[in-house]
Amino acid sequence: MAVRRYRREAALATAGLLMAGLLVCAGASRSPKASVYRSPVDVAFTRDGTRLAVADQTASEAVLVAPGTGQVVARFAAPGASGVAFSADGRSLFVAARDAGALLSVDTRSRTVRRLVSCAGPVQVALAPRRGLVLVADADLGQVVVARAADGRVLARLACGAEPFGLAVDPAERLAVACPLRPDGDASQPQNSAAVRIVDLERLRIVATVRLPAGSTALRDVAIAPDGRWAYVAHALGRFNLPTTQLDRGWVNTNALSIIDLRARSRYATVLLDHPSEGAADPWGLALSGDGATAWVALSGVHQVARLDLRELHRLMEGQVRPGSPAAADSEEYRYTSLNSWLQIQKDPTQRVLLTDDLTALHLAGVIERTPVPGRGVRGLAVSPDGRTVAAPAYFSGRVLLCDARRLERARSVRLGPAPTPDAVRRGEEVFHDATRCFQHWLSCATCHPDGRADGLNWDLLNDGMGNPKNTKSLLLAHRTPPSMSHGVRGSMEVAAKAGFRFILFREPDPRDLADTQAYIRALRPRRSPLLRTQAGARGAIERGRALFHDPKVGCATCHPAPLYTDLRIVDVGTRGELDTAGTFDTPTLVECWRTGPYLHDGTARTMEDVLTRCNPRNRHGRTSHLTREQVRDLAAFVLSL
Repeated sequence: MAVRRYRREAALATAGLLMAGLLVCAGASRSPKASVYRSPVDVAFTRDGTRLAVADQTASEAVLVAPGTGQVVARFAAPGASGVAFSADGRSLFVAARDAGALLSVDTRSRTVRRLVSCAGPVQVALAPRRGLVLVADADLGQVVVARAADGRVLARLACGAEPFGLAVDPAERLAVACPLRPDGDASQPQNSAAVRIVDLERLRIVATVRLPAGSTALRDVAIAPDGRWAYVAHALGRFNLPTTQLDRGWVNTNALSIIDLRARSRYATVLLDHPSEGAADPWGLALSGDGATAWVALSGVHQVARLDLRELHRLMEGQVRPGSPAAADSEEYRYTSLNSWLQIQKDPTQRVLLTDDLTALHLAGVIERTPVPGRGVRGLAVSPDGRTVAAPAYFSGRVLLCDARRLERARSVRLGPAPTPDAVRRGEEVFHDATRCFQHWLSCATCHPDGRADGLNWDLLNDGMGNPKNTKSLLLAHRTPPSMSHGVRGSMEVAAKAGFRFILFREPDPRDLADTQAYIRALRPRRSPLLRTQAGARGAIERGRALFHDPKVGCATCHPAPLYTDLRIVDVGTRGELDTAGTFDTPTLVECWRTGPYLHDGTARTMEDVLTRCNPRNRHGRTSHLTREQVRDLAAFVLSL
């Protein structure tokens, strides 16, 4: 049985009660079902540390745990639970329930749940308690929703890039920081990257957009220092401007921590979490100690947690190298290192830019320690108020690890409930997210295909020769829409998946791993378009666009017939670019394309309207030049509704 089916059944079972407004759930007496997988993704402590909230995504629950005993004390229905946060007094728990399309408010005393804010795809929540505000990252609509925590009245909806995921409020509640999952610009540009948004909580507007280094994607989490000066963002750093001829030493992908100066509203530095011979794939959760001196980063793809000495790191980045410190050593290892960043920064602190390419910097300075933890797929992190415990949800283990903050390998394990034996789809999901199956652990399948979709970058994968990069394609429906790859060079999804192991992960796949990965890809299901779920005013435009789409004078449906919205052909529609070796390309499915911009094989079309206008000057990609601006908007609305 597919993991998506488990999530769908859990969502349907609670949808009616949620729509009624209140859902009363039994606490510890409620017997959890063994028919759903346990997949914790996010955690939060109360201020007194007596309770830990857990977002259990595939079980569609918010779970309350007593950290002292490790016992589950309450469960609350929350379809697709993705993010959790406690009110200041711990009496209310806010849960981003993506499959319910809502931010839920849980009264932890009466154990009742109410729908507080409707959203298309809420994934994370943050609070500004003194202002009485709750902020929700709505990934599906690409926005952060700001509402009153008391009654859910929406005060602002702020566009924050492609699938905002990470979200944090500074301690003074002046600013919030939102991080999109992927870039949303022209993918053919060499500086293409995701950009962090800084929100002014007084004026409820975005006051700065801070672009990260080229290739920055998968921005999963952000944390703000106690003094409000620095924001720390964990993310992948794809070296997409290079051909994928070799994987070692970060030639394809590295993994990073970017530091944002909130006072200057600019990027201060980006440091690499990897080691020259071992990647730190898929950084996810991020948490800071109460004094801001230490950071912990969940390295989800390699099942580790990294501990960083931020105090020493900032001294080094300011050029303050202490005599006798590892960073001051004139060792053989330093002389061998091609980028001796710390010695350069000591002479000129503006040379912090070197850190973006230095795989040795943190390790030679002795400011990072990476520790394997007894769980698979660690994700969101939280530190207890006393600073002694780091809570790490292990997605594929169905447990929350309560780790000693100083010795992370010392961990107690909290089991969230019974679960079935993993089937092929669940095993495939784990393989898909497991970077230890990659040579030197630099990346997993999910690094370039988050949730099985696309990272927004162009890659030169050598499938069709060197020097003609292509935009990453979503894997949704790949098994039903052969051939694969932009030029159709792989006959099927199954062939392409095997090639991915060999030529991207640089490993010969185990037959069972390959079969399970293919099963996971087949099990991917489209999410309903947010245009249909939340924007009633869009329905008229969608219906007008539907008529245009099927109008023979426009011709869209000729190449994109329902239900897959592709004719499975390789055709030339005039989109060949200067780097392309051929002009014929696979006709892609339009299903869920609201989620997969930028568009076209080279990612040059930032929006669907660009596809229909700027990128179609000769009417070869549908006959659209005669359409009015309003008709183009209507046609784009229909396509984005699929």
